[in-house]
Amino acid sequence: MEHSNSFLWEISLGEFLLVTVALGGLGAWLTGRAVANTWRSKLALVRYIVLLNMFVRFIHYSLFEGTLLSPWYFTVDLIVLLLIAFAGMQMTRSAQMAGQYGFEYDRIGKFGWKRRV
Repeated sequence: MEHSNSFLWEISLGEFLLVTVALGGLGAWLTGRAVANTWRSKLALVRYIVLLNMFVRFIHYSLFEGTLLSPWYFTVDLIVLLLIAFAGMQMTRSAQMAGQYGFEYDRIGKFGWKRRV
């Protein structure tokens, strides 16, 4: 397999989209929702996503002959997964705040809430 390194992906765009965005992203989204549902902090979410990212890097290494200990691609994957995880957490938290505290907060779009006046 010929490597076509880029700024964002190590092997190919398809491999990056499949492993990092689709599989890792789904795991990150569900992790963000789970952290929000249990009312844990954003720091806890970061810890879980770092662990998830280690598994994503292992999949890159074991299935697609990527480098396991690449600081640059580890960081790129981590940023992508954190963005997806925080979006899942914020969307769930927004629904929680408007649902459980509907007497005090209104939902604004998918990701926000505001105090009722």
